[in-house]
Amino acid sequence: MTLVGLRVVREVARLGSFSAAAVSLGYTQSAVSRQVAAMEAAAGTALFERLARGVRPTAAGEVVARRAERVLGEVDGALEEVSGVRDRLAGRLAVAGFPISAAVLLPRALALMAQRHPALRVELQEAASPVQIRRLRAGRIEVALVAAGEGVAEQELDGLRHEAVEIPRGPGVAVAADHRLAHQETLEVTDLADETWIVGTGPAGEPQFGPWPGLEQPRIGPAVRSWPARFGLVTAGLGIARVPGLAADALPQGVRWLPVRDPAATARGSLQIVTAPSPSRAARAVVRAVHAEAARMV
Repeated sequence: MTLVGLRVVREVARLGSFSAAAVSLGYTQSAVSRQVAAMEAAAGTALFERLARGVRPTAAGEVVARRAERVLGEVDGALEEVSGVRDRLAGRLAVAGFPISAAVLLPRALALMAQRHPALRVELQEAASPVQIRRLRAGRIEVALVAAGEGVAEQELDGLRHEAVEIPRGPGVAVAADHRLAHQETLEVTDLADETWIVGTGPAGEPQFGPWPGLEQPRIGPAVRSWPARFGLVTAGLGIARVPGLAADALPQGVRWLPVRDPAATARGSLQIVTAPSPSRAARAVVRAVHAEAARMV
């Protein structure tokens, strides 16, 4: 397998089309096809299923695309550090994220940025996804991390550069450390049927994470705006809360996060990272750092 091949597989998997990947990478479509064929030969199996319109990754293709994100993140990071020795990034950069992304993923990405580019000062803002897009268009921030499919319509991103950030962990639930389910490693949806749910309430454009989808007549408990309040209620034994895998590492003492096996739910979480059409070198470095840290969240 080659780095060029990994980049091509990642882009085809992201865009679902050989032609779209060719445009994104600046290649011809035939060059993309040759790279995919070479990667499939190296893997010993098909990486993409050809559809009437476009392609989609096979199970093996999803594995290669996911690993490619991690490998290329490390390679790009190494190149960025080498470049930084020669042409150091400096100055200031404003980055924003919705509350859950600002709890774990963005701080880790900014720590990586501080390691790679110590002369660059990065300001972190926390805001609802629609607010971030307005700030980005106004030039008040350079990078926005928005909740995928929540509050930001696709047309609102027109003219901006945006790409998905895959989180290996999907949604789960937070329970008190002494809860009857806390000793289990993985939960089934049926385990959640008789629970009281601590739910969110807040600004439009942010996921509120109510009860687990698909439950019949779930019992709703307190509705609060902030995550610390939600976790406090969980710790006190007043209910459980649906929490994305993105926040699994941000739980306070006395709360445990458990994955839920649900065929109807996505196995991984995702969000969108958005920049101006021609982002600065510093903004591109932040994008790479976010992808690198997201790939490590297993």
